[in-house]
This record gives sequence, structure tokens and C-alpha cells, in this order.
Amino acid sequence: MPAEPLERTELCGRPIGAGEPLFLFAGPCVVEDERICLAIAEALSDIARRLDMLVVFKASFDKANRTSATSFRGHGIDEGLRVLEKVRSEAGLPVITDVHTPEQARAAAEVVDVLQTPALLARQTDLIEAAAATGRPVNFKKGQFMAPADMEPLIAKARRAAPQEGGGPFLVCERGTSFGYNNLVVDMRGLVVMRRTGCPVVFDATHSVQLPGASGDKSAGQPEFVEPLARAAVAVGVAGLFMETHPDPANALSDGPNSIPLAEMPRLIDSLQALHARAGARLG
Repeated sequence: MPAEPLERTELCGRPIGAGEPLFLFAGPCVVEDERICLAIAEALSDIARRLDMLVVFKASFDKANRTSATSFRGHGIDEGLRVLEKVRSEAGLPVITDVHTPEQARAAAEVVDVLQTPALLARQTDLIEAAAATGRPVNFKKGQFMAPADMEPLIAKARRAAPQEGGGPFLVCERGTSFGYNNLVVDMRGLVVMRRTGCPVVFDATHSVQLPGASGDKSAGQPEFVEPLARAAVAVGVAGLFMETHPDPANALSDGPNSIPLAEMPRLIDSLQALHARAGARLG
């Protein structure tokens, strides 16, 4: 059954959704240090200004789902939020970060513009409700183990917990589906199915090419497929894209194998925005 047209909404003071410009969540996987985050944010800020595009800087203060106990997780919530706040003030970009517990959701909401719930925690009702209850916009990632239609009850949980005076908006994010062991596949039909939530749809182009646990004690990736998958999602008509980027992916402390080299981002985003303008934003 075809989805009904969506109402437009706003994110960080900019219109998003059906018929509106493409927006971008981008940054390093994890807050490595202040210097790297500011360098990446400045490069993304240049893209945002040049294209008059909403770009939201993304970095996690804690990567709680690392394959190995010895992998870098971050510097903790206090230092991570300090760096994100500095990015926000110095680079002039809004910021988004992952939260893993209700307590983290409440603390992060005091600093960041947008919250995000990780794909592996997409069934955690307490976390979903706590993030929604902050009144902040929330990007809800679909679990790798979930069908696209499973996002409808997730969003119903969030709406029940949202402040009576409003809050949000809520967004739903596709990031690939488990396809056997150590592999993900993207079903572009899911981008249309998730529209039934009534939320803007985001496509996570870099995590969708991840090969979970494929390198034994860490994940691998296939970054050569980021651009074709992103182009397909934009052609379908997503409202926004999610991409992790790093100046030196080979030496990134998390998710390097599926990150876009920072130097390639201007060309890639130019190309995707031009495609979006031709295709039109048919999804919210």
C-alpha cells in the first residue's frame, strides 16, 4: 500500500522532508580528540556554507558496541560532550551523538542538538522513551535484525514518551540488514516502507557497507560501495544522509574501513546534492 505524502518538518531550524533540500549527518565515528574533530568540522562547515546545506556534525563520545574489549571506545561522556560543545561553538555546526542509556540521553540533551539511538539498541524501550522524552530531535537507527516495518512500533513508543508540548522531530535511519554472517545488505524498498512511520527517512551510507566482525576482533568494510548506495537512496528520495568521514581512514580509531576520506567529501556531496535536485525528495 503506497505511503501517504508526509508533512514537512524542521531540524535545527531548517526545513526537511518531502520536497525539501537534502541534509547530512557527518563526522568521525568516535570523538578521538579535539584537534581531529575540529578539523573535520571545519571541512564540513565549508561544505555547508558553500551549498547552503544543513550539515550536522556527528561523533560518538562512547562506542559501547566494539567487537573487542581492547578497541578504543572514546574518552567518556564528560570529555566527549566538551569536545562536541566546542565543535558547535567554533565550527558553527549543530551536533549529534549516540546515547546508550536513559541517563546518557538526559545528559547529552543538555549539550547536543540531536540525539541518536544505536541500531543494536533499537529494541530497548527505556532508551527510546528516554531519548524521546528529552524533547530533542532523535535519529532512531533501524536494527540490522529488524524489518523496515518494525520501525512503526518503535516510533509509536517514542511518540507516547514525547513531551506533551511537542519535541522532536523523530527520524528513522536505514543502516543495512544482516545478510548471513559478517555481511549486510540494503533493501531499497525499506526506505519506502519506513516512510509509513510518518518520519523523515535517513540513509546511513557508510555503516551499510560495514562487514561486522569480518576481521576477527574488528569489523571490515567496503567503502567502494558507499557512493553507489548513497546515489540509489537519494534517487529513491530520502530526506537525509548519514556518512562517517575521517582525514585518514586507515588510522581512524573506529570504523575506518567504511569511512569516507575527508578530502573526497566535497565531490561526493556535490554529486549527491545534484542528484537530489534532479530526483526530487519524494520521501520524508
